Amino acid sequence: MHYKISLDKTARIITIAVTILFGVLILGPFLFLEEYGTGVSLLTSLFLAAVYFTPFAFRPVSYTLDREKLIIHRIFPDVKIDRKQMISAEVLEKDALYWSIRTFGVGGLFGYFGKFANAKLGNMTWYATRRDKTVLIKTAGNKKIILTPDDPNQFVADFNASL
Repeated sequence: MHYKISLDKTARIITIAVTILFGVLILGPFLFLEEYGTGVSLLTSLFLAAVYFTPFAFRPVSYTLDREKLIIHRIFPDVKIDRKQMISAEVLEKDALYWSIRTFGVGGLFGYFGKFANAKLGNMTWYATRRDKTVLIKTAGNKKIILTPDDPNQFVADFNASL
């Protein structure tokens, strides 16, 4: 089964704001400052472009779940998790991820992905685009993965049916 995902309002606002900010920072010196050193502007622009396009390339785009594996589709390498390694899937309550902290990842630009932690669930890996409608997948080795399909109940039902 293939599952669509969409950004929540916060991620959309952050993505639009950062896109506008980076556009101004990258293009501004070239358009408005004739006497500005172009070498510095070029290096700064390349750095900002790399900072912007790295999260774009690693953002989750969709999910596919079948009897063999879960695939988290991204522009750069898809994440594939063997179905035999997955123990359970459950829809989380809306407040289950409150007070989560990002330990290494992206917190709003094109979604929420990377390493996160909170007091209730401990360490987690997020491949999410929203902070509501979340699914927790537990794997062997006590790893926890957060996904955000647009229809989390259907995802969990399909997960349980494919056991």
